Parts: sequence; C-alpha cells; structure tokens
Amino acid sequence: MSEKKRVGNTVSIVGIVLNFMLAASKIIFGVLFGIVSLTADGANNLSDCGSGVVSLVSFRIAEKPADKEHPYGHQRAEYIAAMFIGFFVLLIAVELLRESIEKIVTGTVADTGYLVYILLGVSVAAKGGMFAMYRIAGKKFDSDVLKAAALDSVCDCIATAAVAAGMLVSDYAGFPADGIAGLVVVLFIVWEGVGIVKNASSRLLGQAPAPDFVERLKETVLQSDGVLGVHDLRVYRYGPNKYFATVHVEMDVREGAETSHAKIDALERRVLRELGTELTAHFDPVDPTDSEAKELEEKIRAAIDGIYEEMDLHDFRLVRGERKKIVFEVGVPFDLKIGDDEVAATLTSAVRVLTDAEPVITVERE
Repeated sequence: MSEKKRVGNTVSIVGIVLNFMLAASKIIFGVLFGIVSLTADGANNLSDCGSGVVSLVSFRIAEKPADKEHPYGHQRAEYIAAMFIGFFVLLIAVELLRESIEKIVTGTVADTGYLVYILLGVSVAAKGGMFAMYRIAGKKFDSDVLKAAALDSVCDCIATAAVAAGMLVSDYAGFPADGIAGLVVVLFIVWEGVGIVKNASSRLLGQAPAPDFVERLKETVLQSDGVLGVHDLRVYRYGPNKYFATVHVEMDVREGAETSHAKIDALERRVLRELGTELTAHFDPVDPTDSEAKELEEKIRAAIDGIYEEMDLHDFRLVRGERKKIVFEVGVPFDLKIGDDEVAATLTSAVRVLTDAEPVITVERE
C-alpha cells in the first residue's frame, strides 16, 4: 500500500468517525430541545460522513488496476458517488428549510442549556482540528479530495458559529432567532450540495485540468532532448490521479526517424515517471535551415498578430510543388464568438497580401 493511500485512508476514517459523533450528538440534542438550527447543523455533519466515505473509496479505487471492461481504470466512480451524496444533501436541505420556516412563522423560542453550548464549542474545536489534518495531508499529497474536505471543515465552523449566535439571541433577547440561524445553516448545506453535484458532473463531462498542471507538463516536454517546440497539447482526466495526454512535438528533420523516435520514447517515459501521466507524442518535423520558410513564417506571424486575442500559430510548413502552399494551424480561445470559418477566411486574406503561395489554415479551439 502506498503512503498516499495509507494516509488518505487514515485521515478519511478519522473524519468519518468524528463527523458521525458530532452529527449524532447535534441531532439528538436538537430534537430533545427543539432547536431546528442545531438539527440542521447535525444533518450537515452527517452529509460530511458521506463525503468521508467517498474520500475513503476514492483512495481504495485509485490503486485498482484497469481491466478489459475499464481500460482507463475505475477512478471516475468517485464522481458518480459524489453526485449521489450531493443530491442526498440537497434533499436534507429541503426538509430543514421547511422546519426553519415553520419556526420563524410560529415564533417559537427553544429552551437551551449549557450542555448545548458545550457541544457547539467541542464541535468548532473538532472541526478546526479536522481542517488542519485535511489541509496538511492534502498539501503533502496534492489531493483534491482532502483539500475540499479542509475547505468544508472551515464552512462547518462558520455554520456552527451561526447556530450558537442564534441560540444566544433566543436565550437573552427572547427573539426567535433559531429559525433564522437554521436558514443560514440550510444555505451552507445547499451551497455544499450544489457544489458537490456541479463539480462531480463537470469532471464526468471532461473538465479541463488545472492550468498549473498543464503548464508543468508543457515545460517538461519543452525541456526534453531534441524538442524545438510544442503545440496541440491535450490532457484527459479519468479520475483524481489518472491522466492521459497527447502532444505534437517539433523536432529537427535532419536527425532522422530512428533518432527522433528514441527521443520521443524517452520523453514519454520521463512524463510518466515525473508527472504520472501517460503521454503519446506526435512527431512534427521542422527544418531550422530552411531560411525561406522561416522568413515567411515571421512575416505571417507579424501580419496576423493581434487580429484575435490569445491566438497561437503553430505547425507551420512551406510545401513546395507546382504551386507553393503555406500550411499552418491557429489556436483560438473556446469563448471566441466568431466562427472557425470566418477566422480562417480573415487570416487567409491577411496571408495572401504577403505571398502568392496558397494558404491552408486549420482553426482549433484551445
């Protein structure tokens, strides 16, 4: 068992036990004293138990090998489980919303005791400790699951403080603030539930990886032996720790196919070793000594620079024959409102002013 899985299992189990104890205590006290905000806070902790189970399952699934039916592994099962938990959390929120509104309408003031305040103080202290535990482990192993649990613990501290504030107002001002505090906690529960469903569904649909990870991958490729340029980098995520990627690498055509192939093999092994990502690299031959092509590329870059924001020109080739052709690709942002055909037509017009060669332009969304 790897250290990450061992620590992840331990942290998740500790979180499940603590959250269950807090949830049971708050729900029991909330029902006995008729404090709807305390019951809501307990339900919130109960949902955290489910989140802890998801974390535990995710670390177990992470090391399960791929099989014939699932060649990319099983890690996306975590996202499906997270969506079920998110919907369950939202169902709890609906019932607690009804109870909170009923409390506000009836104006009922709950009777509390010092034991309730002690429970809330213990809850805040426990959640603070869980925040530190999740944060340290999350940073050490770069775990999104544990980092999210740390953020959730901070939100729980705020929610519990809102419950205590509502009870204090009810006790010393005679104002039925319990229902209002319950609404505040319900809002936190809804926020968490929506966030869980949204994040899990986004990842199931193929959420883009973190920009810093993509940048590290790109820099690793650029620093590898024989690589002159990089473009068309695509990263595919099949779970919290399962990445695949494809990339086009520009290499000197004079080195020969066998040498370039050996360097690409070394590059793919390095990316797997250092970043845990299975990379497939496509070889794009370039000739650094072709002065005509280089001069023409520089002129075209200068001519189209600034036509569209964040546009990237790559894979430039000068094809010689009965009629010269200029072949290149441009990457434009996904949120660019102009269609690909219009982008290609605009760039084609700009290129034809510079040369008689026929431009062949491919537009990509990056």
